[in-house]
Amino acid sequence: MCGICGIARTDGRRADPDVLQSMIRTMQHRGPDDEGMWCSPDGRVGLAHRRLSIIDLSPAGHQPMKDAAGRLWISFNGEIYNFKELRVELQQLGHEFHTATDTEVILEAYREWDLDCLKKLNGMFALALFDLDRQRLFLARDRAGEKPLFYCHRSGRFAFASELKALMKDPEFRPSVDHFALNQYLAFGYIPGDSCILRGVQKLPQGCAMTYELGTDSVRVWPYWNLPQPMNGRVASEEELLEEFESLLLDSVRLRMIADVPVGIMLSGGIDSSLVTAMAARVSARPRTFNISFPGHGTFDEAPYARMVAKHFGTEHVEVAAEPATIDLLPELARQYDEPMADSSMVPTFLVSRLIRRDAKVALGGDGGDELFGGYLHYEWVRRQDIIRKMIPSPLRAVTSAFGRALPVGIRGRNYLLGTGRDIDWSIAHANVYFDVEARRRLLAPSGIAVDESPEYAKAGLGIGRTAVQRSMAMDFRSYLVDDILVKVDRASMLTSLEVRAPLLDPRIIEFAYGRVPDHLRAWRGKRKVLLRKLARKLLPPQLDITRKQGFSIPLHKWFAGDWGRYMRDVLTQADASLFDPNAIRSLISGQERGLGNTHRIFALTLFELWRREYRPSL
Repeated sequence: MCGICGIARTDGRRADPDVLQSMIRTMQHRGPDDEGMWCSPDGRVGLAHRRLSIIDLSPAGHQPMKDAAGRLWISFNGEIYNFKELRVELQQLGHEFHTATDTEVILEAYREWDLDCLKKLNGMFALALFDLDRQRLFLARDRAGEKPLFYCHRSGRFAFASELKALMKDPEFRPSVDHFALNQYLAFGYIPGDSCILRGVQKLPQGCAMTYELGTDSVRVWPYWNLPQPMNGRVASEEELLEEFESLLLDSVRLRMIADVPVGIMLSGGIDSSLVTAMAARVSARPRTFNISFPGHGTFDEAPYARMVAKHFGTEHVEVAAEPATIDLLPELARQYDEPMADSSMVPTFLVSRLIRRDAKVALGGDGGDELFGGYLHYEWVRRQDIIRKMIPSPLRAVTSAFGRALPVGIRGRNYLLGTGRDIDWSIAHANVYFDVEARRRLLAPSGIAVDESPEYAKAGLGIGRTAVQRSMAMDFRSYLVDDILVKVDRASMLTSLEVRAPLLDPRIIEFAYGRVPDHLRAWRGKRKVLLRKLARKLLPPQLDITRKQGFSIPLHKWFAGDWGRYMRDVLTQADASLFDPNAIRSLISGQERGLGNTHRIFALTLFELWRREYRPSL
């Protein structure tokens, strides 16, 4: 795991090495082991790299790395898990290798297969490769979007980086808030797709590649991989699918346990991380597991389940308690996340990352199970609403939708009623909205920022599949997973210089889940993660309750009654009144005190305000 950045110029100026160095040093936490920089002979292109050494710890892994001829240069963040197999294949084709790194495998794969080399890679990555002969910068991101990549293109100038804060080190860059991205954040609690909170910056989407041609100062972005359409035809038997999934997961964990440094496991006690632990116990004699506990917080404390799993598989288990005192982390996390992020589980994710980093440099996590195998409650919500929509006449649906709009924000079921008056994809996009369009208009009234439903419609377009549940799961994979869950994990873990790997996001498992597993073995009639639960019953302790759903979460509504609540009120009292309506904020806080479910909305505004104070963008 590493941090990468670079600059390319066609406006007659050189890529300034001082700016490049300033950019890469903002990301020292992503790679504390080594730093490197390279500039092209004509000075127009510069690449920089911070290294967290995982494979081949020797100086041979230094980046940016060149090929043997010195015509290709690469700065690479991530891991290629099948690099040994690719290395053998390339050697058989006549390629020679001088290091034991996966980085060199990418260089040789590019030489052999050009841009199609991406189809060969099983891994998590963001890479930038400069081809001196073609005067072309080639960038790509892995299929699931585990590793981030921001870029900015202005006439005659192209820049990219693993983190937004690096791009902001460019003295020519003037940060200002992108109004559409702000609307997205207020709607969803994160910023999906290629949007960025700062105007003029974009994110390369998951499964996409791009080129910057210096000869024409032009950018081209394209998907080299797409989420497969759900299968249509013969379905394998339940026993065949279960056996296939168990085999795939075991091999995925085996590949992700390969490292020249110690490896640990983030064990929440839920199904996903427990299954990863079960497979790791087959691969390693005594794997190390780590958990964050919340003593006295009932269902939020899954530590007893994690202990049960650890004991069953004989792991070396470490646990630490989280307390509300960790509120002092919020400004630091707001700074680290580059863009505002409303997912409060960033706190326990950071805490468990910090805990693991004391003993290991790599950790396995359970991310992806919910999106691939139907773990979220709203899948049943969507299924039922689709049925009801077909039963209720259109005029009556409009009435129920209008009734929903009249209810206060925070009332349970409000979004459900709102969705009845729209098509099912719009409803799916609206399932977990923080502030709907009317709430955003009230909140942003002082700013004059235009508000409409374009964020919801943009997200609705991500759904693919024949059924409402299939489209909802696809939407989550292409939006919530990549732009919330994986961002949360990447930034929190990288702040501690820890690499987190997700076995469930192996491309073979993604293809299996979306292309071969039918609805009734994912989310169906109130049941969730049907296939995973069947495997859990086979492998996990029989006394483990596999019906619950919690994960790494914090008891935010309880903490709000104490220091956390006072802190968030103080922050929002000082919020910019020219952006957010103080009356709307007071209404949210008073509603929470009356029992409405507004803690996540208050948290979202608090994190935005902390982010704004840190980066001070113009509106």
